[in-house]
Amino acid sequence: MTKNKNLLQGWYRKPDIDIGLTYRVFYRNLKVFLKTWKANIMFNFLEPLLYLWAMGLGLGMYVSQINGLSYLEFLAPGLIASSAMFSTTYEVTYNSYTRMAREKIFHGMVATPVSMDDVVLGEILYGTFKGVLYGLVFFIVVAFFGIVHSPFAIFILFPLFLMTVILSNLSLIWTSLAPNYDSFGYFFTLLISPMFLFGGIFFPVESLPAGIRFLPWFTPLYHAVEAIRPMVLGLSDYSVSGHLVWLIVVTVVTLPFPLTMVKNKLIQ
Repeated sequence: MTKNKNLLQGWYRKPDIDIGLTYRVFYRNLKVFLKTWKANIMFNFLEPLLYLWAMGLGLGMYVSQINGLSYLEFLAPGLIASSAMFSTTYEVTYNSYTRMAREKIFHGMVATPVSMDDVVLGEILYGTFKGVLYGLVFFIVVAFFGIVHSPFAIFILFPLFLMTVILSNLSLIWTSLAPNYDSFGYFFTLLISPMFLFGGIFFPVESLPAGIRFLPWFTPLYHAVEAIRPMVLGLSDYSVSGHLVWLIVVTVVTLPFPLTMVKNKLIQ
């Protein structure tokens, strides 16, 4: 009974967070990024751009309209979300694992007044920052293609932020369990790639078989795509509020897990 009580206290404890120190962790990662930002942006920016060219302009020549939209219009807003997704997940898996397990940077920081919760929250904020940044960079590209049809498109910042926070949380959870770099292949194969392929970017989820049509609803990418597309294209879609509520709720629900699991990983 005492063991179970201690376990519950571990999960529901009050976080030890100092906003100023959390910002220091974020700023430390940002300074490293600024040294190689050009190469970093090109790496995560090129792949969705190739999808936009090859599928939006190439395959789009042979695809009829989808829900009254050209294939390029349907595809481009989803690639904004996927660009943010890949940037966040790569950062908060491989790079966070390197800082934690290889370079022992997490250990060095917690030897100072910075708490483990400050470190984890700083990692989450930095992963979110990179995702939103890369999403906005790709949004500018989409605008050059003439696909942005509404000034309200600037509000895509909100679903991008929420989605990348969730993905940062999920990525750190996996990172806290990962024994080595090879295990991240399972994360991308089992979670990220299916989200990318079946999250409503390339075709409406309504076209999936009835038995699995509900599955994308459980993924943050699907809800981000469904919120971003109407904002970019200037469409009236009252379901956007429902997608945003889903993202807010899951953000709150998933946040405590990395705060506890990464701390337990370092203690071990």
